[in-house]
Amino acid sequence: MNTSDPFKFSSSVVIYPLSFVLLIWLVYWFELRFGFRFNDLGVYPRTMTGLKGILFSPFIHGSLEHLYHNSLPLLILSAALFYFYRALAWRVLGLGLLFSGFLTWLIGSAAFHIGASGLIYVLMSFMLFKGILSKNHHLTALSLLVVFLYGSMLWYVFPVKENMSWEGHLSGLTVGLVFAFIFRSSIAKPVRYVWEDSHYDEAEDPFLQHFDAAGNFVETPKEAPHTTDSTVEVQYSFKNKDP
Repeated sequence: MNTSDPFKFSSSVVIYPLSFVLLIWLVYWFELRFGFRFNDLGVYPRTMTGLKGILFSPFIHGSLEHLYHNSLPLLILSAALFYFYRALAWRVLGLGLLFSGFLTWLIGSAAFHIGASGLIYVLMSFMLFKGILSKNHHLTALSLLVVFLYGSMLWYVFPVKENMSWEGHLSGLTVGLVFAFIFRSSIAKPVRYVWEDSHYDEAEDPFLQHFDAAGNFVETPKEAPHTTDSTVEVQYSFKNKDP
């Protein structure tokens, strides 16, 4: 059995997600404090100037409600990413931001698409599908938790609400699903026990030797002491020796 534990808490589990959330709050505070509006730095589909939004749009939010609704999922999901998938965390975040933004640029409606929700959908989708595919019970449990907490988010990949970038949500969901299939290495492997090995022979297992074919416990008989032929002959000769 592999005794190494791939799930170890480190400061990165807290520092990086918290720093990212604080940064998007700082951007929103800066807008309010100095009267700026950075909405035109969002993704504007199929225009060259709109490409810059791929990098900037996750840090821009249109209202306090928009910012609040994105902050908690972003914090929780990114912390889970750094804990359970720390070897892949930066690749999922960096490439997820780029590809989900670019896909939004391709399929989005003619408007500025802003907010971190596309990246949130990348994280949600990746951990949901990767946990199921990995066959690791820790990661599968994480997938079920993601479904329980954020399963309702799947409805918002459809145009069910006005002034909401469902294209960004759909892009994030698609990119996370693709990542779940592409990133096969650097994840915790399923725990394998010795009896799962194809070369394992039950007959040689010292524990199973205590049970008969019907599954009843039997005490292993003690082996009789080994004696050499010469010893037996000496003992026999001694017992029959004349006084």
